[in-house]
This record gives sequence, C-alpha cells and structure tokens, in this order.
Amino acid sequence: MSSDANLTSAVSSLTLVGLAQLYEHRWHFFLMFSTCYVFMLFADILIVYIICSQPRFRRPMFVFVAAVLINSLAGSLAFYPKLLSDLASGQRFVEISRIACLGQAFVVFSVGGSSFMLLSAMAFDRYLSICRPLHYSTLMTPLMVGGLLLLCWLLPMCVVGGAVLLASRVPLCGSQVSRIYCDIYSFVFISCPGRAAMLMQAYGLLGGAVTVLAPVLFVLFSYSRILFISMRGTKGLNLRSLNTCIPHLLVFTNYAVSTGVELLQRRLQTGGETNQILASVLIFLIPNLCNPIVYGLKMKDVYTQVKRLKETTNIKN
Repeated sequence: MSSDANLTSAVSSLTLVGLAQLYEHRWHFFLMFSTCYVFMLFADILIVYIICSQPRFRRPMFVFVAAVLINSLAGSLAFYPKLLSDLASGQRFVEISRIACLGQAFVVFSVGGSSFMLLSAMAFDRYLSICRPLHYSTLMTPLMVGGLLLLCWLLPMCVVGGAVLLASRVPLCGSQVSRIYCDIYSFVFISCPGRAAMLMQAYGLLGGAVTVLAPVLFVLFSYSRILFISMRGTKGLNLRSLNTCIPHLLVFTNYAVSTGVELLQRRLQTGGETNQILASVLIFLIPNLCNPIVYGLKMKDVYTQVKRLKETTNIKN
C-alpha cells in the first residue's frame, strides 16, 4: 500500500473546533439560530405552498422563486439541525466522521451553486420577458423551465460531487477544521502538500468559475440589458420592469456579497478566526432570512395571497 493511501486511511474522523469561539455565549446563539430557523422554515414553506397551490402563480417567474426557496430549505436542513445539536451538547469541540463531513460539504456547496444558477435562470426569464416580449411565450415553455431547473440543480451536484470525490482521496496531514460546519475548502487546508492537493485546488477554482462566476456574470449582463431597454421605454414600462426585477436583484446582491466575503476570507485567511467563523455563519443566516422577506413583501401577488390566507384563518377561528 502506498504512503498516500496510508495517510488517507489514517484520518477517518475530523474535529470541528470553530464551536469553541461560540462556547461562552452558546445559549444566546442557540436561541438566535433556532428562532431564525423556525422563521425560515415557516416562511419558505408558506410561500412555496401558495405558489404551488394557486394556478395564477404557475408562471416561470414564480416557479423559479419556489425553486430558490426550496433550495434554501435544503441548505438549512443540512446546516441548522446539526449546529443547534452541537450548541446544545455543550461541547467545545465536535468530532465528525470524514464521510459525514464530506456529505455535509456536498449538500452545502451543491445548494450554494444551485442558488447562483437559479438566480441566473430568473435573470434569463426577466430578460426574455422585458427585452424579447414577442418571443417570450414561445421560448419560455414548461419544457424550457423544467430543463433550466434540472440544469440548475444537476450541474452543481456533478461539479461538487467531483470535488467531494477528490477530497475523499486526498491525504490529510491534520484533522482539525476551524469551522462549525464542514466545507470542501477545509480539506484543502489540512491536506498534505502534493499533486493531489494541487489538483483539488485547481478543480475548486474551475468549479467556482462554473457554478458561481459564470452565473454572476450572466446575471450582471442580463440586468444591464434590462436596464438599458427599460430606460429607452415609457415611464410606465420603466416602473413595471424595475418593480419585477428589484426582488431578484436584492436576493442576487445578498448572495453575491455574502459569498464574496466568505470566499475572500477563506482564500486570504484574513480577519481572525472569530470573524471568519461569524462570516461562515452569516453566509447561511442572512440570505436565508432575507429570501422569504424579499419575495413575500416585494412581490405583490404573493403578499396579497398571504394576507388572504391570514384573513381566512381568522374567520374560521
């Protein structure tokens, strides 16, 4: 058996040491995270239910909104239950098997990539609706919407799956992960120097370009074209166009800023360990909290339906 194989098999479990930074105030964090988690579950499920149950919302724009919220739910399920359990356990350090760590990293990164892909699909839908209105109904068919959804979910899963496969085979020279959850970048930092580590870093850059950078550039291009077309139209058209785009732009900015800060800190290792851990938490907390608020309040149709459900419930009670 090769020395690389011996090193790989020697590290079968990892230790998450980031929880020590939250230990002194763990119950405050537990209360905050649990409250946010319950709110996200309730709000996301409510909006998805309204979109799926009402025929008037069976349009591509709302389908993509529901997909983003379902994506958010999947990411939350992979992150919050374990974090809350770790905080309640009262341990400063949490041991997790390498396989379980890779599993969590796979879900977290797949959901993150899918979020950017879905936002780019929404931008494409808005671009066709505003810039190519005469061709919208023939291009944005149910088959096209289904194909875009499959691409947005399957492509990140395949790309991240390759990264996880590499991470499962790379020899490790350490077992401590300075995070409160598992991510693929941590395997890069604790891996032994060599070709496997270099290959993993190169693949990570390529995967990030495919699942994050390319969608971001496409969104920027689409909305710049939308803005250009809107400015050339009438005032009423300008207002209607911008009103439908504002929620998507808010969510996109939220994801882009949160992800950008996290990636820069991970790559440059700046800001101190405590700030890095808080940044890694905020990348889950802020977007997932803002999504239902933005879509529930900014999208008039959804907000109106929520009010009707509330009124109906009050009447029954």
